[in-house]
Amino acid sequence: MRYYIIAGEASGDLHGSNLMKGLKIVDSKADFRFWGGDLMLAQGGTIVKHYKETAIMGFVEVLMNLGKIKRFFAECKSDIQSYKPDVLILIDYPGFNLRMAEFAKSINLKCYYYISPKIWAWKESRIEKIKAFVDKMFVIFPFEVDYFKKHNYPVDYAGNPLLDAVQEKIDEKSTFEDFIERNKLENKPVIGILAGSRKQEIDRNLSIMLKIIPDYKDYQFVIAAAPSIEPDYYSKFIEGYNVKVVFKQTYDVLKNSTAALVTSGTATLETALFSIPQVVCYRAGNLSYFIAKQFVKLKYISLVNLIMDSEVVRELIQFDMNPKMIKKELNKILFDMDYRSNMLENYNKLRNVLGGTGASERVAKLVFDYLQK
Repeated sequence: MRYYIIAGEASGDLHGSNLMKGLKIVDSKADFRFWGGDLMLAQGGTIVKHYKETAIMGFVEVLMNLGKIKRFFAECKSDIQSYKPDVLILIDYPGFNLRMAEFAKSINLKCYYYISPKIWAWKESRIEKIKAFVDKMFVIFPFEVDYFKKHNYPVDYAGNPLLDAVQEKIDEKSTFEDFIERNKLENKPVIGILAGSRKQEIDRNLSIMLKIIPDYKDYQFVIAAAPSIEPDYYSKFIEGYNVKVVFKQTYDVLKNSTAALVTSGTATLETALFSIPQVVCYRAGNLSYFIAKQFVKLKYISLVNLIMDSEVVRELIQFDMNPKMIKKELNKILFDMDYRSNMLENYNKLRNVLGGTGASERVAKLVFDYLQK
């Protein structure tokens, strides 16, 4: 089978790579062409566009880049028609991918969606486009099954693929000593910093996170650099701070951390699956935040809290995301053993809710089986 896959950000690249790995198991003749990143590229096939070129977030930012986005659409449509795939597989990235789903319908190309757009958070009207243009939907959160059922749209849930990716790292034999030696770190407990996968996120969050460093002399802070960001980009933020930046080692940072400061997104769930207590820190542009407040109808922004429908981890959002509040919460997860233990206990409950490992291969088999019908 010929698979055309579109992922537009780092988390999509991770899920796309695991799906490709699963598809190669169930389909020995699998051929891939994709928009994605380095992890997908490592699975083989041909990359058309790297997500670092296409990752544009925020209402204002999208408006400022409309011409570029229009060119992406035209290029993608032309490339799909040239490749003639058996199926188009879309991974999250709804602003772009739902348009591509409509295009696929217009040329009678099967269209499957993996990692649903978060229409349960906002833009619920997108359900109409999904029902009209998407042939099969594969979701990764159990609550999404009931949500789509409410809209008379059956979906498949085969578990969450992050469990596979995280467990693989947990099972590695490497030690804390290996980690600090490899990265020339001190022999002190690590506080990991995950400040986002896009430059806009890093710009608004990292400098605030770093301000607390002087108050924690007994710890070392380690920034897990985003895979799509060039190394030099971090230099302007870290000058004057005792902090280390490591590259292409996000899971190693999490595995070896005592606590973490995490910008909301997939990273919050990954941090929880590594059983690392965390503070969720998120600032957007003021205009984008104001607009989002008018439309987003969720109690929480982190995946951990959304899945558990309770405040498992503290979310410091927008103006609450400041050095004083970060330090207050970090002290609790470092020094209040009851508070820390309660968070870790809730992480165990989260794992049980998500189910076991093997999700990527199960979804790949569903995709392949549906294509045979």
